[in-house]
Amino acid sequence: MKAFDYKLKARPYSDEEAKTLLAKVVDPQTTDWHYNTHHKGYVDKLNEIEKTLETADLSKANGNYSLFGELKRRWTWNHAGTVLHDLYWENLGGDGNAEKATDVLPLIKRDFGSLENWKADFKACSIAAKLSGWGVLIVDQLGSGQLRNVVVDEHHYGAVWGAVPLISCDVFEHAYYHKDGPKRAAYVDNFIADIHWGRVNDRYKKYAAR
Repeated sequence: MKAFDYKLKARPYSDEEAKTLLAKVVDPQTTDWHYNTHHKGYVDKLNEIEKTLETADLSKANGNYSLFGELKRRWTWNHAGTVLHDLYWENLGGDGNAEKATDVLPLIKRDFGSLENWKADFKACSIAAKLSGWGVLIVDQLGSGQLRNVVVDEHHYGAVWGAVPLISCDVFEHAYYHKDGPKRAAYVDNFIADIHWGRVNDRYKKYAAR
């Protein structure tokens, strides 16, 4: 299969703007490290795997061990890491006003009962993820059609087939330890208060509206 050339997606703000715009959620150094080292690292490795897969020996695929199998597994890891980080940065830099999500907010109230119920459930999912993972709001496109919060360990364990992610909160320790240390709950509260609901709504309309 011909390799695809993945790109590091630009954030909706510059690196310098991120240092002040996101300061309530993450410290200035983390906005740089997280995007330009961690996030970029997933994109770089994804492209490296794509190139290697072009010449991988398919005949040696094996359930015990094969280079092809390991490349495919790490492709999933790096692809999911790339997509979730793209979304993570898009989610941040707002004022937390969910009234701006004119299409999504009614669905949240329909499926969770209230915005506050959604916040409590999303926070619990983000805290419940293992030491490396995500809390993710999805549209369950191929299932119930509802909005659901899911616990994703690492980048991909817990992902739902056919779902469209709308909000992703990174709870890998590198995302928040430099500012909040082990206080994951405080970090998640700050994340929720900083959500750019206008961009969340735009994503829903582009990818998930039926």
